[in-house]
Amino acid sequence: MSRPLNFRQIEAFRAVMQTGTTTAAAAMLHTTQPSVSRLLAQIQNATQLKLFDIHKGRLRPTHEARQLFDTVQRHFLGLDRIEQSVAVMRKSGTGSLRVGCTPALGLSVMPKVVHAFSLLHPEVHVNLQTVSAHPLREGLLYGLYDVALTTSVINDPQIEAVSLHRANAVCVVHPAHPLAGRAGLHVRDLKDQVLLTLNADDEIHQQFLGTLQQHRIEAAATVETTYSVTICMMAAQGTGIGIVNPYVASVFARDLKVLPLLPRCPVEVSMAFSPQSAPSAIAEEFARLLKVYFHEFPRPAVQKAQPAQKTQMTQRASRLKD
Repeated sequence: MSRPLNFRQIEAFRAVMQTGTTTAAAAMLHTTQPSVSRLLAQIQNATQLKLFDIHKGRLRPTHEARQLFDTVQRHFLGLDRIEQSVAVMRKSGTGSLRVGCTPALGLSVMPKVVHAFSLLHPEVHVNLQTVSAHPLREGLLYGLYDVALTTSVINDPQIEAVSLHRANAVCVVHPAHPLAGRAGLHVRDLKDQVLLTLNADDEIHQQFLGTLQQHRIEAAATVETTYSVTICMMAAQGTGIGIVNPYVASVFARDLKVLPLLPRCPVEVSMAFSPQSAPSAIAEEFARLLKVYFHEFPRPAVQKAQPAQKTQMTQRASRLKD
């Protein structure tokens, strides 16, 4: 009865078939010629097949040996493909990164972080989707995103969200607005003003509305919209005073006056990985770059771009790459 073959026996047989001699096979496998000969004898005994004979002092493979070699080659070609795949994944994870975030963070945070990430992994395909809080949660649950970033609370026991940054909502106004010269605005200063706010279901709006009611403040009028970007653009037109998170406000800091709001209206940025699988190496690296970004936030509001100089995020990315 034949016995199972082990990998060393198969490797020795393949090396002999490729090189033609046990001496050359031994050199290829970094072992000794007697060791290869012993492994050949073992494989012939185990298979109960005659695989070689001696012809004019040289090993000569039989027909059975050539058939076996074809099978072995297909096996090793499969191993080679596995090793190539492992090498690619070791270098760049799965080769793609799927990121989801809320629109305000997609405008303010993600451009810098994605740029820094692309310096580290220019070969990785990044898919960035900006969606509202509910589709973001659903996308995480169904494995559509590897990592997600949001300023909304993720209420789901399957998703473990971690806090990356805490800040407070701010007011944005046109530089010529009568209140633009203030160091900050209290809700009492908003009486009889035109207020630009997010929709009623937004968490910032709900907190802000509660503060207005607490202080019995009534606005002259309210313009309600879906996106913080729209609020900033309307404020830049002089339409009124906008209430937004500080991240999107930083994008418009050159065109608007960004003023602290009192009492404080907390804003928290949370990050979560998909619960469907363990995070890949590139997803974890992207998460580290997000942490770097928020560690450096806020930056100076007015700073001329210098093409020849790298941003702090880019410098950090370069150090990680080295």
